[in-house]
Amino acid sequence: MAQGAGAHSRMYRGVDTEQRRAERRERLLEAALDEFTTRGYHKTKIADLCAKAGVSTRNFYEKFASKEALLLELHAHINTLAMKRMLPVLEALADADALTRITTLVDAFVEAVTSDPRFPRLNYVEAPGISQAMERQHLDWFKRYVDFIAAECDRVAAAGLAPVRDYRLTAVALVGAITGLVREWQATEPPLPVEEVATEIREICIAVITRPA
Repeated sequence: MAQGAGAHSRMYRGVDTEQRRAERRERLLEAALDEFTTRGYHKTKIADLCAKAGVSTRNFYEKFASKEALLLELHAHINTLAMKRMLPVLEALADADALTRITTLVDAFVEAVTSDPRFPRLNYVEAPGISQAMERQHLDWFKRYVDFIAAECDRVAAAGLAPVRDYRLTAVALVGAITGLVREWQATEPPLPVEEVATEIREICIAVITRPA
């Protein structure tokens, strides 16, 4: 029995239309991550991305309104990946002591953002200052990380392992320090050992959080 037009996605060489669209989107994201972190965001043209991804400019604009929209999605993806890596750790460490939670969370974050050296390059070098929309998104993620760390600091204080105080500025300082260290990691050639970076961040966190009031 013949199928009605539009009843199913059209097939092309055994691959349906939606799958091909998803594959083109992934190729564009991968091409952008590579080009933005090697050539640089400003020097990369949409034509460059299309050529690298093997898609047409029409395909590009079916997926993204602009080059900036592509950057925004990559930035959000990298931060979401890091947060998703930490959330299961929180659940697994529900009964662990507060300092163990923090140091294990640091390890999970560093593992996520260093899993690809292009991640910190895009997040901390290419993305900042590109546009107002990028700055709003960056600030939104910054606040999420600050809230996340401040809550863990309060947990440490409640456990009697640190003074009870307002930890928001501490959290702001720690987000800045972590960002700086990860940025240094991606900029150093040859790369610093990831474990050295993670150790430095863990020790800074413990020292700053547990310092006397």
